[in-house]
Amino acid sequence: MLKIGITLGDPAGISPEILIKSIKDLPENIYIVYGSEKVLKTTAKNLGNRLTFKIIKKPEEAKEKGFYLINLFDKDFAAGKPDINTGKASIVYLENAVEDILNKKLDAIVTLPISKEYVIEAGFKYAGHTDYLAEKSKTEEYIMMLMCEKLKVALVTTHIPLKNVPDNITKEKLISKIKLLHKEMEQKFKIKNPKIAVLGLNPHAGDGGNIGREEIEIINPVVKQLKSEGYNLEGSLSADTAFNRMNQFDVYLAMYHDQGLIPLKLLCFKKSVNITLGLPFIRTSPDHGTGFDIAGKGIADPSSFIEAVKWALKLSKQY
Repeated sequence: MLKIGITLGDPAGISPEILIKSIKDLPENIYIVYGSEKVLKTTAKNLGNRLTFKIIKKPEEAKEKGFYLINLFDKDFAAGKPDINTGKASIVYLENAVEDILNKKLDAIVTLPISKEYVIEAGFKYAGHTDYLAEKSKTEEYIMMLMCEKLKVALVTTHIPLKNVPDNITKEKLISKIKLLHKEMEQKFKIKNPKIAVLGLNPHAGDGGNIGREEIEIINPVVKQLKSEGYNLEGSLSADTAFNRMNQFDVYLAMYHDQGLIPLKLLCFKKSVNITLGLPFIRTSPDHGTGFDIAGKGIADPSSFIEAVKWALKLSKQY
């Protein structure tokens, strides 16, 4: 049995509801939730369920399949009413789970959504989960990739203003990202010599330099160099047509957030999963936010979280 750690995220969001709704649909395994018993009990009661998690203090106590809870920051937070305390709770859940996975007490972690606004207000100095996980694990190079069964999309740049994207597309960064993506596709997904579609930055991949020169000066030379080294690449490709060829590639490398994630979310929004490549452990998360506006209403869809857990299990068995 693998031990999958689950961080509750912001307890005022939809995460408690998603977790409770998912229990019956998750594969049999050992699941260790880092969260607050009171909020989970209240959520379960509101959904007509009974909370049956076994309370433990450390992962070593979980020896049989089932759901366990490491009870932290135990308050009955109000759904849809985030504040500095829900931000603090989010941090506490995450810190404890990360400490355990770094100490090899877990096989993977699945992180439910946090609110950047409230964790920063509570003293968190990171833009989100990924930067924190990278620093704590001393990971210098990592890639955010979102995926479903039909499509995988990795990003060169992530949560930065669009006006700053060109300055963040450099030869050195592209080479590093492509090499890491190739390595992770082989090691974590067992895809030998993966075929990577490298998208252009500009419309029509620059149209021969008429709509920007980043392709001519940066992206295409990198693709040419790495192809000569044996990497299976194609690009730079015009992003508006490249996704019509999904069956020809193992993974896409997009230059910026919306370029890659709009097609992915159109194709499989409810079942897309976020995975951080490059970390020394498996980390997945659902591809949605805290959903404060619908928290407590009983209408949150757990599909993406269920997929995130399934991928955590699948990748852990291969890694």
